[in-house]
Amino acid sequence: MRLLHTMVRVGNLQTSIEFYTEVLGMRLLRQKDYPDGRFTLAFVGYGEEADTAVIELTHNWDTDRYDLGNGYGHIAIGVSDIYAMCDEIKRRGGNVTREPGPMKHGSSVIAFVTDPDGYKIELIQRA
Repeated sequence: MRLLHTMVRVGNLQTSIEFYTEVLGMRLLRQKDYPDGRFTLAFVGYGEEADTAVIELTHNWDTDRYDLGNGYGHIAIGVSDIYAMCDEIKRRGGNVTREPGPMKHGSSVIAFVTDPDGYKIELIQRA
């Protein structure tokens, strides 16, 4: 068994695709409209779905925003240079909501970014 994908509902599909591809550097792997259900699915990621977990962006055509609730946490992405990545995210128009630094009760260096729908993405410095 392996993790296939994480799904998040997005209000504006094109804005979300641009964020995940242009700001975070993922690729749009596939996209399909479902007219009878009035929704579109777009899959983004750093590698092919056969090899890596990806993110499924679900856009329901009649909904332009969602209440994030208090149960959702974040998506985590490992990066080799968290400081350079945060600078690049800001340069690309992304919103770094927690600058890189050690986590509060540990030694891992982390940062947080928020996507266009308000979902949190944690960046974790990897060796």
